[in-house]
Amino acid sequence: MEAKAVSQDSPRLLDRMRAEIRLRHYSIRTEEAYVDWARRFILYHNKRHPKEMGAEEVRDFLSHLATERNVSASTQNQAKSALPFLYREVLHMARACACWKVCGCA
Repeated sequence: MEAKAVSQDSPRLLDRMRAEIRLRHYSIRTEEAYVDWARRFILYHNKRHPKEMGAEEVRDFLSHLATERNVSASTQNQAKSALPFLYREVLHMARACACWKVCGCA
């Protein structure tokens, strides 16, 4: 399978995420939070593209938040909502998201 070349004119991933959020009329605070969680997820995995990652990396990131960052349950739930949105609505990888068990999006 040949990889598609991304043209310089195509929107970047986080800009695409913002556009999808705005299309659904989510609040600006939700937009900021979801984009920030997607950015943190990407940075945590050394700037790997989310299309190269799956359930294992999501579980690893969420475990990191709970055990090493000691985030509250509501904060972790926010990340658990943002990442499935990224995979389902932005990357159109609903099938990958449906098998996660950790996000409850199935």
